[in-house]
Amino acid sequence: MRNDLLWLPGETGVLGLPSGRLVRGRGLRHPMPSGHPPTFGVYLLGAPPPEFGWESRWVRWPDFRLPADRAYAIRVLREAWERAEDERVEIACGGGRGRTGTALACLAVLDGVPSREAVGYVREHYHRRAVETPWQRRFVQNFDDGR
Repeated sequence: MRNDLLWLPGETGVLGLPSGRLVRGRGLRHPMPSGHPPTFGVYLLGAPPPEFGWESRWVRWPDFRLPADRAYAIRVLREAWERAEDERVEIACGGGRGRTGTALACLAVLDGVPSREAVGYVREHYHRRAVETPWQRRFVQNFDDGR
């Protein structure tokens, strides 16, 4: 594994998962953090994102809501989790807290964090206000049902 293909712990928005995988969350309305760009991105938006210059997946996910296609979202999040082992994976939405926090909490579940603890894990290690709505919290709590 080449270290230049991974995020560094402590970089802006980088969440460390229990396995050691590192994933960056960010809000697209904020400036791009300095340093390396992602090698793979997952963009959680109500409309298609612009072309970024790296491989990406778009999950139709309106603000304050849930993914339009739950099964597709689960497949994309599983791919992101798998690729985070040896790539710079970015998860992003408009503000970087609600949808991004929800997706990061789902990655934590894939990484072994119990689904009932995943929101707390992301709030502690990524952003204290991550996962903004009751239905987003419920999506995380039921995420392992869809694996």
